[in-house]
Amino acid sequence: MTKVHQKISGCFRSMKGAEMFCRIRGYISTCRKQGVSSSEAMELLFNDELPEFAQLK
Repeated sequence: MTKVHQKISGCFRSMKGAEMFCRIRGYISTCRKQGVSSSEAMELLFNDELPEFAQLK
């Protein structure tokens, strides 16, 4: 996925930008594998909440 991003935009502007892209992409990927849609995952993130599977019991 990072190669696709690089091909579209040309490059990452900074190392921090690349790290942020990978962190967000990893979060969404994990959520999707656990049955949480991408839009729901982002909504939870912006509401400062965690998906069910990530909450401590």
